[in-house]
Amino acid sequence: MAALVTSIDKETIKLDLNHELAGKALTFDVELMKLVPSERMARATFGAGCFWGPELAFMRVPGVLSTEVGYTNGETENPSYEEVCSGTTGHAEVVQVVYDPEEVSYERLLEEFWARHNPTQLNRQGNDVGTQYRSGIFTHTPAQLEAAMKSKAAQQGKSKEPVVTVVEELANYTSAEPYHQQYLAKGGRGGRPQDPRKGCTDPIRCYG
Repeated sequence: MAALVTSIDKETIKLDLNHELAGKALTFDVELMKLVPSERMARATFGAGCFWGPELAFMRVPGVLSTEVGYTNGETENPSYEEVCSGTTGHAEVVQVVYDPEEVSYERLLEEFWARHNPTQLNRQGNDVGTQYRSGIFTHTPAQLEAAMKSKAAQQGKSKEPVVTVVEELANYTSAEPYHQQYLAKGGRGGRPQDPRKGCTDPIRCYG
């Protein structure tokens, strides 16, 4: 039985799975394979168009501990999805990644970011058009800011078109609604769950 862990606290593990046992109260014996101290964890935030596809891509990267989609660097507090999509709040759709720097580097996450979208498209990705879909690296530390600027310069050196990715310090971040979280792993629009396991190389269907 495969299950997606959606959240963990000291007493509860929440699972999301389409199974005949879904919704029932169960007791599990769990073997803890690895525990990463919170002080060792780091966060990274990326905007690469519609956040569903990039989130699944980052979920598959070894060393990534958890992901969350949300909205950032806009002008209003706690916007809804509908408000962000209206283009009036100034927010970008983003994936926020919690990772173990001893297992995966920030530079490796930047590589995944560049690989998962077209950074030469201004305020759009494919058919998704609007400032909320802008390409962006939203940094948490001065070291991330320096690495992001260096990475963008390297990316520009490979591109014939201008790289329009914004590099900014993270500000005014808010989590997206629960139904957006791990959307493609849960089935997406088509009700067909996509594999979030580490190292998976299956093509990502952006909307499910």
